[in-house]
Amino acid sequence: MKEQILAALKKVKDPELGMNVVDLGLIYQVAEVQDGIKIAMSMTTPFCPYLSQLVDQVKRAAEAVPGVRRADVQLVWNPPWTPQRMSKEARAELGIL
Repeated sequence: MKEQILAALKKVKDPELGMNVVDLGLIYQVAEVQDGIKIAMSMTTPFCPYLSQLVDQVKRAAEAVPGVRRADVQLVWNPPWTPQRMSKEARAELGIL
């Protein structure tokens, strides 16, 4: 189930960077819980103007996966996001080596 959810979340893109939230390293955890899915995610900055939009899109994308009744998305700030959380492909695309 986790792989299906991550695949769905790859369709959610950060509007500023044009990259998906998984490759950006914003998804910290996906876990099955008794009543659905729990997703821990962060943002590159707490002041991101798209914060609520991205959280909503992550929730909707996860709940669109067959078998997922409910997705609870929690914002976490610890550990803080760093570029090292990004996939190699995302870092290369942004010129971060």
